[in-house]
Amino acid sequence: MNAILKLACAVVVSLVIAGCATTGGAPVNYSAGVMVDTAGMTLYTYDRDTVGSGKSVCNLKCAVAWPPFKAAPDASPAGEFTIITRDDGSKQWAHKGWPLYYWVKDQKPGDRTGDGWNKVWHVIKQ
Repeated sequence: MNAILKLACAVVVSLVIAGCATTGGAPVNYSAGVMVDTAGMTLYTYDRDTVGSGKSVCNLKCAVAWPPFKAAPDASPAGEFTIITRDDGSKQWAHKGWPLYYWVKDQKPGDRTGDGWNKVWHVIKQ
């Protein structure tokens, strides 16, 4: 591998690590002022959830359209990021007490087609 390619790879890895580290806890970044996962997929909150309740009310059919942003079983909360336990026992990231979700119709990084959906789904702005 030539020196320029090695340097470019090192810079990319450093940026990814720095992006994760700055949020503390959940593996997220910000893109164009909106919270995304490390793959660049937009994350959303749902107004019908109760902030700080530790629960998601988006289950079954809702969770098919709005998949939860799952946390690994060994993930640890940090800063503004906590972990809730879903009805099915799986773990989900929450930000400032709001469970985080994807929108099934967002197909590529940068898509934000769920923002404002039914006036209850919202992107998280930086």
